[in-house]
Amino acid sequence: MINLRISEIRAREIIDCRGWPTVQVDVYVEGRLMGRADVPAGRSTGTHEAHELRDQDPKRYRGLGVQKAVANVNNVISPALKGWEVVEQRKIDMAMVALDGTPNKSRLGANAILGVSLAVARAGANACELPLYRYINPNAHVLPVPLMNFLNGGKLTANDLEIQEFIIMPVGARSYAQALQITTEINEVLRDLVIEKYGILATNTGDEGGFATPMRGIREPFEFMAKAVEMAGYTDDVVYALDCAANSWFNRKKGLYELGGERYDRDGLIALYKEMADKYPIASIEDPLEEEDFEGFAAVTKELGIQIVGDDLFVTNINRLRKGIAIGAANAMLFKVNQIGSLSEALDSAEFAYRHNYGVQVSERSGETEDPLISDLVVALNSGQIKTGMPVRGERTSKHNRLLQIEEELGSAAVYAGRNFRRPA
Repeated sequence: MINLRISEIRAREIIDCRGWPTVQVDVYVEGRLMGRADVPAGRSTGTHEAHELRDQDPKRYRGLGVQKAVANVNNVISPALKGWEVVEQRKIDMAMVALDGTPNKSRLGANAILGVSLAVARAGANACELPLYRYINPNAHVLPVPLMNFLNGGKLTANDLEIQEFIIMPVGARSYAQALQITTEINEVLRDLVIEKYGILATNTGDEGGFATPMRGIREPFEFMAKAVEMAGYTDDVVYALDCAANSWFNRKKGLYELGGERYDRDGLIALYKEMADKYPIASIEDPLEEEDFEGFAAVTKELGIQIVGDDLFVTNINRLRKGIAIGAANAMLFKVNQIGSLSEALDSAEFAYRHNYGVQVSERSGETEDPLISDLVVALNSGQIKTGMPVRGERTSKHNRLLQIEEELGSAAVYAGRNFRRPA
């Protein structure tokens, strides 16, 4: 029997696409480097996410360094896991959770634990000579619909647009390759429209690649996108989506949402979403309300009858997901591995969502690296939908290019989710 034992785990501090430090982990099996993974980081984060350990040293990276997390990998986690079989993913992940011993991974840091968890998964796949998506799921075959955020606002940009992402989903494409073609062509038309009205500087982009224009509110961005779609000739091939990130424009003191110079209570905001969904083919809305309003999420899910995604609401946490399912709050979960801090726990949440007929939308973070791991994860989950940014910078294009590779590897077995993105065949 071939031994696949972990001989060493090493971590280092690298930088993400914003220039912020993050953790990179290498896993050695029988003395050979077999797996490497980078840890993403969010800017727009939910209160209940697992704890990202930062150094808090104001003299270095304004307190954002991750040397403490790196040291925890090298000095605490690595000795504890040396000699373990690299293919025992769950056993390893649960051992790290126990080693941390806190409810939110605040002792070792979710970024330390996740870096090891993901690197172990990749090392296991390489040791077994399998692509990661096939290692996780032998039945992996669904290529996702990309949710392309054409216009960025909120905490991801330096503009006044409150809603974080205005999204186009190319559900009428026949393949992932064609989905990229459609959205790129629409984006070029949109660029021209933005320049025509706002000038060339308005085509600067936010953290995830969408244009950071001077628009406000919700109506004007939809008007621009719909015009671009029509001019590009893809009206019948796309639907729209939103990532509202409503936490960031909810005034907690007043209990009101402040959007486009207007104030809305919960019912008023739901009515606004309904108005837009009646006018445009909106198929998905993420975080339409603030993160503690489970009852409001249930109301908007029932009222709109479309996919309602919980991000800050669920934070890839099975306990919060269980609470939401019990009252019908949302009908899909955003899947971000760093929100929960280990691959096994994230996969548990996805499986729980599927068992209760909830969709799973795999997502990047705004602070990404060139590591395309989530592309393998979305295919492994057969989830049918991925949000990984416009392909305009390396940390975004790496995910799209990996999906093109996977589509080619799968060949005739590949199924593009298309209009069945929420529950793909």
